[in-house]
Amino acid sequence: MNTLVGYGKNKVEITIPDDRYLGTLVPNEVEIGLTGMEEVARSLQEPIGSPKLSEIVKPGEKVVIVTSDVTRPIPSYKVLPPVLDELSKAGIPDEDITVVFALGSHGGHSEERKRSLVGDAIYDRVKCIDSDMGNVKRMGVTSRGTPVDIFTPVAEADRVICLGNIEYHYFAGYSGGAKALMPGVSTRDAIQNNHSRMVQPEACAGRLEGNPVREDIEESGAIVGIDFIVNVVLNEKKEIIKSFAGDSVKAHREGCKFLDSFYAIKLQEKADIVVVSAGGFPKDINMYQAQKALDNAKHAVKDGGIIVWIAACSEGLGEKHFEQWMTGHEKASDMIPHIKREFILGGHKAAAIALVLERARIFLVSEFEAGFVKSVHLEPYSDVQEAVDAAISSIPDGKVLVMPYGGSTLPRVE
Repeated sequence: MNTLVGYGKNKVEITIPDDRYLGTLVPNEVEIGLTGMEEVARSLQEPIGSPKLSEIVKPGEKVVIVTSDVTRPIPSYKVLPPVLDELSKAGIPDEDITVVFALGSHGGHSEERKRSLVGDAIYDRVKCIDSDMGNVKRMGVTSRGTPVDIFTPVAEADRVICLGNIEYHYFAGYSGGAKALMPGVSTRDAIQNNHSRMVQPEACAGRLEGNPVREDIEESGAIVGIDFIVNVVLNEKKEIIKSFAGDSVKAHREGCKFLDSFYAIKLQEKADIVVVSAGGFPKDINMYQAQKALDNAKHAVKDGGIIVWIAACSEGLGEKHFEQWMTGHEKASDMIPHIKREFILGGHKAAAIALVLERARIFLVSEFEAGFVKSVHLEPYSDVQEAVDAAISSIPDGKVLVMPYGGSTLPRVE
């Protein structure tokens, strides 16, 4: 059996013996109507739980549109034009509109990269800026004690519109919705307080109700006041196949239902070996981002199995505290009691990798030097096929499951 998987900006082919091949997790068949910009425009005319955007905003108001940074796959250059058209229809001039890239705890963008995210026409038309943790305004505190410290241009805007893509998130349940604000344009202390609840069992992929992280995110969004969202679902080619616009909770919920119909994949049995790709660039731009695919893969592998984790990580580990934790523990298992004792943002993802290592070996195919990979408790490979062959040789008669879109698909064993 031959299949292609994403690795950086390329596709690589892997071969698995037929007698060892269990299957490939691909999205379910769903009915698709409009796509791309046309689908975004449709959703703006059919908002969920909300008036149309053009009926919400008023001339003279300052409007901020929060969208994702380079580590997220949302094609902002396709989502923004219909949104700007709606604002123009409502009489909002371009000079009253600011696009904010939600960096969360990530590094900033070059001017060239910001331009590439939104396209030349939009970059030259409206102000486009990165969020800044050093320039915030406190808007309140959630019932769980999370300070709602928000990037000042967002906090002081008359209207806040949040863009995003919806996919599974390993402890917030799903991305999208109010997540554009928390953690998108918040502070490290606020994010740390919110994310510290990831250790609770209810904080898991595919769960909204009763998820303490998601509930805290949405309480933060309610305190700020989100006027409108536009959230899209992408297919495996990163194309917009569905858009959900309107109320920050109601529209998001409908988007999550659609995501489940598309990307929640039922399994009859777990596999001895799971070959998982983060999905290529930008999902494997660094290990910090690619970790999401690894976390989805853990649901499909048997205890004692092997996960072949395909992630180029061309920009390294991706976050300084994550790096400190990955390189600063003698054994991966030491991270687990450490995160429960002292929650550190960045360290939380390292501890999540350690939890996977409690159940399975991890063969990492990346651009890292082999010695470095070993130093962070993983088994290094530079060639995808070599890693797959080694895993197959390690488990006689072991069955192999392939997850080419590991950052998106969530296995669910029946």
